[in-house]
Amino acid sequence: MTLPVRRSAGKWILPQPKSAYETGEFLPIPKLSNFVDLPFGYKQNPDNPLQLDPIPVELEALQKAKKYLRQYSSRLVAAWLTKVTGRSITHYGLLRRIKSEQKDQSTATSLWSWAARYKKAIQLAERYEKRKGKRSFERAQKLIEAAERVSTPRDKGDNDRGSSESSGNRTESAVAA
Repeated sequence: MTLPVRRSAGKWILPQPKSAYETGEFLPIPKLSNFVDLPFGYKQNPDNPLQLDPIPVELEALQKAKKYLRQYSSRLVAAWLTKVTGRSITHYGLLRRIKSEQKDQSTATSLWSWAARYKKAIQLAERYEKRKGKRSFERAQKLIEAAERVSTPRDKGDNDRGSSESSGNRTESAVAA
């Protein structure tokens, strides 16, 4: 299932797997909007203008910066990040970037949980329809059989007291006698 891509309102989606920071194998990401400044840790792909290539040094430094934010102010961490990578980032830009990643991670987690719930709901609905369909089919079969019994003529040898054939036979026999 492919989700539709929406125009971004100045934010970016960074779909790097968690293991990418351990292995150092970062993936290129699509450029979702025409923002002037590229996200920290990415550069424009010279061959494809709709794709951003990762810069592993900046992404690894950004990962460390997230840990440093627990101990130091965002201004100090942004200054450290600028010094280490050589690429300028403000404290506000750093905080926006981290907040955006957290939001994207939260959204992705929610979407995956919804997908799991919907998959389970679809399975339950299919089981219900099969069961309900089987019951409906059995009821329809019973109705058809009952209709066939009513519409078929009965044998004269039946001992049905309320049937018109047996009462008609009695009157004829009574008249003949």
